[in-house]
Amino acid sequence: MTFRRSIQNYADAPLTHQLVSDVLAEYRRPNDKINDLVQSGFLISLRRGLYVSGPELDLPLPHLFVIANHLRGPSYVSLETALAHWEMIPERVYEINSITLKTSHLYNTPIGNFTYRHLDVPYYSFGLQRVELGDNQFALMASPEKAICDKIITTSGITFRSQSQTIAFLLEDLRIDEETLENLDLNAISSWIKDAPKASSLQMLVNTLQGL
Repeated sequence: MTFRRSIQNYADAPLTHQLVSDVLAEYRRPNDKINDLVQSGFLISLRRGLYVSGPELDLPLPHLFVIANHLRGPSYVSLETALAHWEMIPERVYEINSITLKTSHLYNTPIGNFTYRHLDVPYYSFGLQRVELGDNQFALMASPEKAICDKIITTSGITFRSQSQTIAFLLEDLRIDEETLENLDLNAISSWIKDAPKASSLQMLVNTLQGL
């Protein structure tokens, strides 16, 4: 059985070193074979111990959000990436932004850049959704409300002290449409505030959006 045929049923998610080693169990030195597969373009190494299929296998890559969840976990897609996914900001996002319980980190991989910002529980666990991305692929992602809150919390130097400052950040800096803001679930955001970093800024966010 060829390596491609052995791996194709697993290629809709990143491939762990253990999984690839099991597929290559017939080899006396599977680690050397894995290195050969990376060098020859059959596998792409994302980080130590995690791979996706390379161009020589001619298999579809997992969705980038799925890769992001696996690359540094636990984590969920958020910030500008989630805002763009929910069509809340007009800009196309060229790197995948996530929130993680681990330390902040940046991965520069052959298939793109993945950034991770650290936030603690219990706030971390609020407002998450399991999003279907097609082809039976799912990723954990921030809701629109959580993505905005995460952006406020992780943006250095941002502390909302007035509604005019808050509106300027939302409409001018992030370029979110006012009608979109009117449809946000303010009860959800309010329920997170007591456990959130920058609680006063999130309260100002709620107060501002209530006035729209």
